[in-house]
Amino acid sequence: MLLKKEKGCGGMAITDFLERNARLYPNEVSLVEINPANQPDHAMTWREYTLIEASTAEKYRRELTWREFDIKANRFANLLLTRGVRRGDKVGILLMNCLEWLPIYFGILKTGALAVPMNFRYTAEEIKYCLELAEVNTLVFGPEFIGRVEQVFDHLQGVKSFFYVGQSVPSFADSYDALVQYCSSVAPAVELKDEDDAAIYFSSGTTGFPKAILHAHAALVSACLTEQNHHGQSRDDVFLCIPPLYHTGAKMHWFGSLLAGSRAVLLRGVKPEWILQAVSEEKATIVWLLVPWAQDVLDAIDRGDLRLEDYRLGPWRLMHIGAQPVPPSLIRRWKEVFPEHQYDTNYGLSESIGPGCVHLGVENIRKVGAIGKAGYLWQTAIMDESGAPVAPGDVGELIVKGPGVMKCYYNNPEATAAILKDGWLYTGDMARMDEEGFIYLVDRKKDVIITGGENLYPVQIEDFLRAHPAVKDVAVIGLPDDRLGEIAAAIIQVKEGAALSEDEVTRFCLDLPRYKRPRRVIFAEVPRNPTGKIEKPKLREIYCGTRLVEAQTTK
Repeated sequence: MLLKKEKGCGGMAITDFLERNARLYPNEVSLVEINPANQPDHAMTWREYTLIEASTAEKYRRELTWREFDIKANRFANLLLTRGVRRGDKVGILLMNCLEWLPIYFGILKTGALAVPMNFRYTAEEIKYCLELAEVNTLVFGPEFIGRVEQVFDHLQGVKSFFYVGQSVPSFADSYDALVQYCSSVAPAVELKDEDDAAIYFSSGTTGFPKAILHAHAALVSACLTEQNHHGQSRDDVFLCIPPLYHTGAKMHWFGSLLAGSRAVLLRGVKPEWILQAVSEEKATIVWLLVPWAQDVLDAIDRGDLRLEDYRLGPWRLMHIGAQPVPPSLIRRWKEVFPEHQYDTNYGLSESIGPGCVHLGVENIRKVGAIGKAGYLWQTAIMDESGAPVAPGDVGELIVKGPGVMKCYYNNPEATAAILKDGWLYTGDMARMDEEGFIYLVDRKKDVIITGGENLYPVQIEDFLRAHPAVKDVAVIGLPDDRLGEIAAAIIQVKEGAALSEDEVTRFCLDLPRYKRPRRVIFAEVPRNPTGKIEKPKLREIYCGTRLVEAQTTK
C-alpha cells in the first residue's frame, strides 16, 4: 500500500523514491532481466529448470538490487556531469529493454537533464529527425542500433557525446560499461523541482509523424501515485514487464513497483510459453499484456501447445491490458481459463504521461468493454465540436485534465494550442459515456469513416469481428468509393490453423446494421506498433495507395 508519509508526495522527486528504496531495501532485488533466447532449452518446464545449475543460465537471467540500481544511476549521472551535461540538456536513450535501461534513465534525471527515450523501431532518418526535434546533445545506444546510428552520425551536428552500452564499442562512441566504473557512486547535489522539465517522449506516429512531448517532474511523480492507487502494488508484488520501456505505458506501470519498493521482471520476448515460464519462475503477481499477446496465450492453450499444469501460476493475481481497445470476448475467454485473476484496463496517451487518466478498476469487471472512469488525480469530459458537453450515450471527443498532462509539444506551439485548452488535453479519441458514468471508446477522431453521410466508428466493427472464433486480429479502415465517398474495409488476420472465407465473414456480419457491415474484406496481417496500436496509416498506404482525402478529391 502507499506509504502514508508519501501520500501526495509534495516536494518529492521521482529519484527520491529510488534513493529511499536503496536505503530501506538495499539488498532486495529491484529488477530482473530475462532473455529466453539465451536459454538452452526453450521448451523446458519449471520442474526441469530447477534442476539446472545457476551458472548455465547466467546470460538468461540478470538482476539488480535496489542499492545497485541507485549506484548505477549515480555513476551515470556523474559521468554525464563530467562530460558537461547540465540542467535542461537532453539525453537520448536508444536501447532495447535491458537491465541498464532504467538506471540510465534515472541517472539522466539526477543531473537535471531531460531523458529522451526513443522507439527501437525508428529508421535511421527517424532517429535523426527525433534527435534534432528534441535538441538532443548526448545519445546512449545499444548494439542493435549501430548500423542506424552510423548512417546518420555525420549529420548529427547537435549530438556531441555518444555512449555505447555493450561489447565491441564502435569507434565514434565511448564505452558506457567501462567509463561508469570510474565515476562516483554518490548522488550528485542537484535539486529537482516539480516544475522542472524531466523528459521528452514521442507520440506513437500512428496518426502522423512523431511529435516531441515535454513532461515535468511533477508528471512523473503523479504517474507513480496513480498507478499504485489503481493496482495496489505492495512490497510482495512482482510485476512482469514485457512492453518496451521507451514508451510511457510500460514505464509508468512499473512506477507503481517503484513507489511500493517491489520487484519487477523485464521479459525480452513475447512468446506465450516465455510469458508463462517467466510468471512461473519469478512468481509474478501482476502482468500487463497487450491484446495480441493475451490472444496468443489463450490460442496456445486451446491448441494444446501449453499445459497450465506445467507452470506454477498461483501467485498471479492481476492481468491488465492497455494501449488499445479490448474486445470483451477476449476477457470472457481469459476469465474462463484464469477465473481467479483480477482484470483491469487502462487508458492514456503519452501526452497524459501514459496509462491511468482513465481506468476500469478491478471491481468493475462487469463493465468489460468500457475503458472506465477518470483515474486517480484525473478529470474527464466528453465534448462536441462546439466545446459543449454531450448528453449521456452520445459520441463526442474525450478530454482529460490532471497533473500528468504534458507541458507542451516541444518547440511546436501551434500543435500545442490545438490539443491543450484551459488545462484540458483533447485526446482525439471519440467516446461515449453510459448512464453509470463509464466511458467507452468509439474510435480515433481522425479514423471516423463517413460513408454515404453516415459516421462509422471502426473500433465498433473491429470489436464485433474479433468475436469470430477464426479471427486473430482485425483492422477496419476507410477506402475511397465513387458513390459513397468512403467504404469500410476489414483487414482480417486469421488464426494459425484456422480457415475463413469472405462469404463466412459476410454471413457473420449480418447481425450488424447494414451500414456498418464491411464492404470489402481483405485477409492479411494486421500491423501493430510496439505499443500495440494498429498502424492504420501504413494500412491506408498499402490498400489506398494515397491519402484518403486526396483520393476522394482528385477523381
